Amino acid sequence: MPETGEPTDDHPWDYTLSIPNDPRAVTICRRTLRLILTLHGLPHLAEVAELVATELVANAVQHTKGPAAIRLRWTHGVLRIGVWDADPTPPTPAPASTLAESGRGLALVQGCADGWGWYPLGGAQVPGGTGKFIWCELTAAA
Repeated sequence: MPETGEPTDDHPWDYTLSIPNDPRAVTICRRTLRLILTLHGLPHLAEVAELVATELVANAVQHTKGPAAIRLRWTHGVLRIGVWDADPTPPTPAPASTLAESGRGLALVQGCADGWGWYPLGGAQVPGGTGKFIWCELTAAA
């Protein structure tokens, strides 16, 4: 791998990791994400990617009762991190003025990512029939 942190291979790739409803899943996802980025020559994205992925996975584990999954996709110089869960409730970022210890995760994702969004899932896409997919993107230049 080049020492500059440039990707060794610009071919698209993606990984999906199923997540049980277990708080330990957050650490497993974070460590897996760092390993994947390092092996693909993208260690310079690891810190911010870990931060936003931790927030998204923690929300899925903390606020839902069912399974979830994280998906990492690299294409055209953009890393997309997505998390689905079985709760169809739309995500709502807390106001920036909130001083609470929790509830600021989506605001953090908004501040760190180059873009983010969500969409509802239904039918055969999700076990149980409903849910949502929340995603954010980081560019290679980050």
